[in-house]
Amino acid sequence: MPRDTQAVTVPLGAIATPFHPRLEALSTAKQWSNWAGFISPAVLDTVEFEYFAIRNQSTLYDISPMKKYSITGPDAERMLNRMVTRDVRKLRDGRVGYVMWCDEEGMVIDDGTLFRQSGQAFRLCCQEPMYSWLLDCGWGFDVEIRDDSDAVAALALQGPTSFSLLSDAGFEIADLKPFDWREVEPGLWISRTGFTGDLGYELWVDRAVALPLWDRLWQAGQHWGIRAVGYDAVNICRIEAGFLAARVDFQAVHATERLHRGRTPLELGFEKLVHFDKGHFNGRRALLKQRDKGLRTHLCKIDIDGFKPADGALIYHRKRREVGHVTSGVWSPTAKRNIGLAELKAPYGKSITKDLWVEIYVFEEGVWDKRIVPLTLTDRPFYQPARARLTPPAAF
Repeated sequence: MPRDTQAVTVPLGAIATPFHPRLEALSTAKQWSNWAGFISPAVLDTVEFEYFAIRNQSTLYDISPMKKYSITGPDAERMLNRMVTRDVRKLRDGRVGYVMWCDEEGMVIDDGTLFRQSGQAFRLCCQEPMYSWLLDCGWGFDVEIRDDSDAVAALALQGPTSFSLLSDAGFEIADLKPFDWREVEPGLWISRTGFTGDLGYELWVDRAVALPLWDRLWQAGQHWGIRAVGYDAVNICRIEAGFLAARVDFQAVHATERLHRGRTPLELGFEKLVHFDKGHFNGRRALLKQRDKGLRTHLCKIDIDGFKPADGALIYHRKRREVGHVTSGVWSPTAKRNIGLAELKAPYGKSITKDLWVEIYVFEEGVWDKRIVPLTLTDRPFYQPARARLTPPAAF
């Protein structure tokens, strides 16, 4: 007897996100990229317009391709505290924390944001697929792990008028502090987080009601200069804020093909997020050993002479010895500085910080021009407006 069959449509190529119909209608540049298998805009109009909209108005960026995992159950806090390097017990209910997690050699598997609803309910958002790793880490714990990546749609609303826009849209979020999150309406969660270093929020909702949320924000934003943006503009902002990007500023160790290409949280400059006093966690022994023995590399913020971006450029000490490379480099339109992030071989970047130079190649009218320019190390973000921390935010 023939069995009943049901046709299943398998998408070919990159998959459209829940917000893609709105983005497609707004795109004039038609510059799309592949983010974790989903169609994501690199540029919708022009990078310049989109960047200055982030810094002066309100912008919507589709972050639905981000991986989202629900970790619930009596042992949720214990399981996550065993997995990540920071002490999850210190993260209060209704708060969001930046976290990293490592393999047993102390190499970073990925970084992300951990949303705590309670000691028995968390959401983890990250770039790399982590479902299998989370299941492994959950073995022996009384937890339920669910992949909500496709079920939950998300938008980043960033810019100085973002609070005013949300208020006009009817959301009561004046008391929401940086890294707070809560359910503001049934099924709609808002967190005061983002990847731009500016005032901003992220909105999380079931994909079935994604487009009504977009339309509600778009209508409320007409008085606040709302604009949809792509990753290229967001990328400039995240470098200005000094934020790291996986597979750019460091290699997620599970995605590497060669030994020793991974980096530890200590080498990425996140000693404060490695809480050795909380007890055992993945990679603790290796990180203790590295802390005592010394680091291989240092990831640093850099300020470069001139105005030609140095992305990917080699770095030299005294113009002779190669000691590192630029992992991310852009010209900052707001800071009016040539900035970036760089990986330097130890002890450069820590005990040796002077007489460092960048080798930049510039292609102009069919001719390559080589320039050797000095760089300066800095500890602070290149862009850090006070409005990003004000509660309640000022009405821009």
